[in-house]
Amino acid sequence: MLKREEILKMFETAGAIRHGHFELSSGRHSGTYVQCALVLQYPRFAEKLGQALAELFSDVRVDAVVSPAIGGLIIGQEVARALPDPKTEMTAGVPALFVERDASGMMTLRRGFEVRPDQHVLVIEDVWTTGGSTMEAIHVVEEAGGRVMGAGTLIDRSGGAIDFDVEAQSLLQMPLTHYEPEDCPLCRQGSVALKPGSRFARTAL
Repeated sequence: MLKREEILKMFETAGAIRHGHFELSSGRHSGTYVQCALVLQYPRFAEKLGQALAELFSDVRVDAVVSPAIGGLIIGQEVARALPDPKTEMTAGVPALFVERDASGMMTLRRGFEVRPDQHVLVIEDVWTTGGSTMEAIHVVEEAGGRVMGAGTLIDRSGGAIDFDVEAQSLLQMPLTHYEPEDCPLCRQGSVALKPGSRFARTAL
């Protein structure tokens, strides 16, 4: 099993954990930002992280992995690869499915993906902040008649505050300290908030 220090080193080597002053998608400000895509772009890191996350569910029967697009795609694939073959006639291993938003914004299974009634499913995401996407994925699986056996993520930024009503595991607990812009101490120090994914700095509020 990977140690916390080893996991952090992977993220830091890939530049996936950034320190500074950031405007999050919620509009709130934080001194830390995590972008899992930067560590998962390296297949060897992704493989090791997937194996470590799969180990947390070694006592659970898993017939399929379902992940919310797009953040959960790569880690979901790697977790599925690391899981033991299901007891079916298929010899291709555990399938890695994903749910995505349709034109109305609802999460759904598309592209011919199917969850069979009573199929044992593990839901995998890259990061939990509010857990909203994972909850939506769980709902899609249950609506299709599948049984959600657990939910897993690389990083839980909620401080353990999320309750999925199923077994939940994360490789790292990394509570996120964030502020409303008007209460942001970093703004009061005169720095500007960068919106991740943007080349432009937002003026401090």
